[in-house]
Amino acid sequence: MKTDTTSSLLMPAMATPVFSCQPGCDERAALLAGAVGSTVVASLAQCPKDQYVLMVSDDGLRLAMAGGKGGDIIADFGAGAVAHRRLHGGGKGQMIAKAVGFGKGVTPSVLDATAGMGKDAFVLATLGCQMSLYERSPIVAQLLSDGLQRAAEFGDGELQQIVGRMQLHHGDAIEVMAAATSPLADVIYLDPMFPASKKSAAVKKEMQAFQQVVGKDMDGEALLAAAINAAGYRVAVKRPRKGEPLPGVKPGFQLMGKSSRYDIYPLKAFK
Repeated sequence: MKTDTTSSLLMPAMATPVFSCQPGCDERAALLAGAVGSTVVASLAQCPKDQYVLMVSDDGLRLAMAGGKGGDIIADFGAGAVAHRRLHGGGKGQMIAKAVGFGKGVTPSVLDATAGMGKDAFVLATLGCQMSLYERSPIVAQLLSDGLQRAAEFGDGELQQIVGRMQLHHGDAIEVMAAATSPLADVIYLDPMFPASKKSAAVKKEMQAFQQVVGKDMDGEALLAAAINAAGYRVAVKRPRKGEPLPGVKPGFQLMGKSSRYDIYPLKAFK
């Protein structure tokens, strides 16, 4: 299915200032501010307490409220829930593995068109998938890029191999996929934002932050159409269990979980 290139719609959010937490990070903070279209602040006192700020330090890039409430958001592939899932996540029996078509002799290449913080892409890369990640929000892309870089530099050998299979692109996947004249990957994976009220406290925190600093996605139908155009074998879309499918094409089948599901749009059978 071919589509015309469609301009993406992203409801804009407020600018997010950058704060250098340590001496020696000022130059990086200035470069980051330019990349995300914002400014550097000399003190958090310059910001309202509920203002989100990108904080630059040697320990990694974080998104946090200037007033210190709500906790920091950081891409960390070597610790926490992401690391636990890597070690104890169930391997190829996980629903996400079934959604992208893992099978006997099949390890698909995957383009994650809505990379976010890279958690699902990391799971698939752990299972051996070659991953292309697209993230159009400059802020989220910088957080993810920082996490991948730290994992590549300081992670153990296995972690370095995993993130070596994750290639991040800062840009809008819709335009790239809609313009494709041949498949960009075996599978296109989509995970549009869930409603924050349906998720755990940790995910609510992340979603609430992103809704403020990134804005709201307004182009689910164009995203799905472009993905179908660019996939070799199927498109897999993660949705809330009781949520509506993305508008446009009806999914071929669904995989149901406790709180989420995958809508599958098969194009042809895996060889």
